Amino acid sequence: LQKAVVYILGETEIKTGPNSSFVKKIVVNYLYSFLKKNFRQGEKAFAIPRQQVLKVGMDNWVRTLRLAFQCIGVIYGDIGTSPLYVYASTFSSGISDVDDLYGVLSLILYSIILLPMIKYVFIVLYANDNGDGGTFALYSLISRYAKVSLIPNQQAEDAMVSNYGLDTVSTPMRRAQWMKKTLESSKVAKVAIFLLAILGTSMVISDGVLTPAISVLSAVSGLQEKAPQLKQGQIVLISVVILVVLFSVQRFGTDKVGYSFAPIILLWFLCIGDYFRRNGKDAWISLGGILLCFTGTEAMFADLGHFNVRAVQLSFSFVLFPAVSLAYIGQAAFLRKHPEHVLDTFYRSIPGPLFWPTFIVAVAAAIIASQAMISGAFSIIQQSQTLSCFPRVKVLHTSKLYEGQVYIPEVNFVLGLLCVIVTLAFQTTTDIGHAYGICVTSVMIITTILLVIVMLLIWRVSIWLIIPFCLLYGFIELVYLSSVLYKFTEGGYLPIVIATFLVVMMAIWHYVHVKKYWYELEHIVTNEAMRQLIQTHDVKRISGVGFLYTELVQGISPIFPHLIEKIPFVHSVLMFVSIKHLPIPHVDVSERFLFRNVESKTSRMFRCVARYGYSDKLESAKEFAASLIEGLQSYIEEGQFITDMQIQETEPQTTSIADSNTKPRKAGSSTVYIEEALTASETTGLTQPPISSYSAHSSGRISEEQSRTVAEEKQSIQRELHDGTLQKGVVYIMGETEIKAGPNSSFVKKFVVNYMYSFLRKNFRQGEKAFAIPRQQVLKVGMVYEI
Repeated sequence: LQKAVVYILGETEIKTGPNSSFVKKIVVNYLYSFLKKNFRQGEKAFAIPRQQVLKVGMDNWVRTLRLAFQCIGVIYGDIGTSPLYVYASTFSSGISDVDDLYGVLSLILYSIILLPMIKYVFIVLYANDNGDGGTFALYSLISRYAKVSLIPNQQAEDAMVSNYGLDTVSTPMRRAQWMKKTLESSKVAKVAIFLLAILGTSMVISDGVLTPAISVLSAVSGLQEKAPQLKQGQIVLISVVILVVLFSVQRFGTDKVGYSFAPIILLWFLCIGDYFRRNGKDAWISLGGILLCFTGTEAMFADLGHFNVRAVQLSFSFVLFPAVSLAYIGQAAFLRKHPEHVLDTFYRSIPGPLFWPTFIVAVAAAIIASQAMISGAFSIIQQSQTLSCFPRVKVLHTSKLYEGQVYIPEVNFVLGLLCVIVTLAFQTTTDIGHAYGICVTSVMIITTILLVIVMLLIWRVSIWLIIPFCLLYGFIELVYLSSVLYKFTEGGYLPIVIATFLVVMMAIWHYVHVKKYWYELEHIVTNEAMRQLIQTHDVKRISGVGFLYTELVQGISPIFPHLIEKIPFVHSVLMFVSIKHLPIPHVDVSERFLFRNVESKTSRMFRCVARYGYSDKLESAKEFAASLIEGLQSYIEEGQFITDMQIQETEPQTTSIADSNTKPRKAGSSTVYIEEALTASETTGLTQPPISSYSAHSSGRISEEQSRTVAEEKQSIQRELHDGTLQKGVVYIMGETEIKAGPNSSFVKKFVVNYMYSFLRKNFRQGEKAFAIPRQQVLKVGMVYEI
């Protein structure tokens, strides 16, 4: 009931023995293998849900190698194009002593080995959230082990979702228990972790502004080698044109980007790897230039959801690392003989016949590097708004095959505009590099902090291993950060400004959202108040189906009594719908809905909590309504519907869930969960297992009259659901709430809530626009909340 059946299938690979004949090898190793790969096998042949399959056998290396190849085109564009501008940024004032080249080269190689390779490829990637990476993945992972979420909408049933998949922290592990209790009991710790998460996210978005600018500008600068008459202003204009085109084509999506771009990036690696015979390198002046050699490292973790850990490890170790290492070594050798060419080392070191092919590949690789960061910014903002950390924007899914590929028109326009402004304002890669470095080091430090929490709380690593990890990487990253902050006035201020703006906006949005949720929770409508409300206003029922959207996952929102006071009419079937995002990447469709009855059996009011992961796509209003009504019909057919009606007839729902140890139940159907009854008195124990009264009543005999009443009620509701949706469609009832600071609030709070939040709310998508609901089917209920 709780975890369903697990199907264990053999993933066998059939091969001939070493002494087999040539004919047998052809038949088995090639002909049979071809048939096996191109026809249905395993779970596909038996129509078994993929999330319930455990395959036993040899790893599918063909698939891993295919993913490793795609990795090259998607996540290595940024770090792979770093040789274009690392030396120019490092030796911006020229080389004072050629012996400094050896020190710089050593620092570059050690930095690539210690940070991208050891830290990220072989440590951080394992801190993924069901295969998804990034700052929010770490935050959600911590949120599931410790109750650090600022929104109190946790339910016991959430732990039943298959992807939750976490063991509780064992009692003997005192350090992990202490960390868990500290995080759960400290408001400061919760806010600090949340601020770290949104700061890291803001820095990655800032990276999305700077990566296209520095990559494209540095690649196009190579034109001056063959056309010295071109001035810097003309180079900048060419770069701006490329950037405008790049952002203009975003609406077409990034489908099959791995297969499309991987050959170009692979060719690029081959080109730069061949430079070791003639390339040169700069002397050591500033770490702020050297750190550009590992820009894009965070993309390996952020884009992990599209690949897997082994694919990233293989592609980094055997393709990227050798290629960029040879490039840096070669450029060092070139600069040893020609230190005067430090500002355009890369293009100066290219032999004449190879210049134009390399230039074309370099520009293509720079555009691809920009594309990866732009797509990453879209994905991060989508995740942020599902966790109520970012105002709602229009999200378009550009691929039917790959759910994670999204396009956000408003964000694309702002990113493109900022990118063009940065390129026109700075005009050189050196100043942009100073800004770029702050983004890179800030994200790395935040990742290190969150990773240490994961090590303590989840992995339970020995403290004697964590301490040297913190000392080593904390020292390296802080030294790099201090270096780029030294150039704060020379462009370093830009990401700070962008990130500060984003952090303030996200913090305000999340703060007011949490306060709004608590307001509704404190003004929840009890069952008794519901009965009195219906009786007092002589509520009439009209045919049709109504969905009343509410943030609350338990109890009745104060919007409902306000609606009844103004319009004493209710649809014959009314559904209180809550859209809830769990701290996991994906929720299977079969585990989407939680249902329960609201009030008495004759009220025909139901609650539905629709659960999504932070990377899941929200369906259109029509698809969502069809799925929900289908789920409700299944719920009505369940025996639990009968039980709920009996319980509501015989006893009030006032028992606290904190006193029960019974685990929540699934319905008999594989697509419907039964949410237990939750009341206003239960809000202090939201995360405890809910009470179950099933056993107390299910064993009793149902009278013939009760049975007949239940059957008639079920038929009547089914008929209303069918006829109401066909004839009139669903009416969506939404609260048009105005949030204001209370009269006794401070000046700062009034300014934040009444002006800044109000401005964001008016200029971003809300209500029916956010859920793509047809306007003619919307009924809005105006109300003022004083928080």
